[in-house]
Amino acid sequence: MQRCLYRGECREGGVPESFFPSRLPQLNERMELLDVTRLSIFKGGKELFLYYECGGERHEPEKLLADNGELLQVWPGGEQPRWWVPMMDIFHYQQPVSREYWKRSQGERTPFGRVAVLKPEQVSSYVYYHYQYQEERPGDGDKYGIIGLHENLLFFYSELPATVEPVPYSGKLTTNLRPEHWGEVMEPHFIKWGDAQPDQEIWKKLTMVLNVAVPAGKKEE
Repeated sequence: MQRCLYRGECREGGVPESFFPSRLPQLNERMELLDVTRLSIFKGGKELFLYYECGGERHEPEKLLADNGELLQVWPGGEQPRWWVPMMDIFHYQQPVSREYWKRSQGERTPFGRVAVLKPEQVSSYVYYHYQYQEERPGDGDKYGIIGLHENLLFFYSELPATVEPVPYSGKLTTNLRPEHWGEVMEPHFIKWGDAQPDQEIWKKLTMVLNVAVPAGKKEE
């Protein structure tokens, strides 16, 4: 099971709320063909954030989503034009050990996305603390929660209601160094949003544009 996170940027005047739903029939076909079991797209201003799960081999988003160039800006740096740039998994509460284990067995969950910006000089510290947390206390939060990083921008994908359950594996660290006053230690890492709601000065909520899951009875079972 591969978990994929990507970041994109809309062209001027692009409307993802109509663009992606209009391509749902083709997207559903490609998801079934490529063994992609669920996919979510979120929006924050001109920024788009993509999350999906591949049952086997990892597939690039251009294989899933058609006509990206009509909506998205091209990202520089690739051998071929790319409209989505990968975000690195720097933290997850759990990792999928099998398809059956990863199945949403307690009813459907609603995807939820947030974004935050790190001070450039604090990126390594943030990654350090989160790896420590991840490997010392696996399963400490939502089973499907994951944080991706591109440059100094964070994308946090999770699902509501949260699924909190024991993990079937041990973390890679046997230490117990995760700071107990987690929020106090984390706050200096962030550049706060100046235009956000009072409770979203660090982690700003995204708007969900699209959510597609494999129908019951197909690949998730």
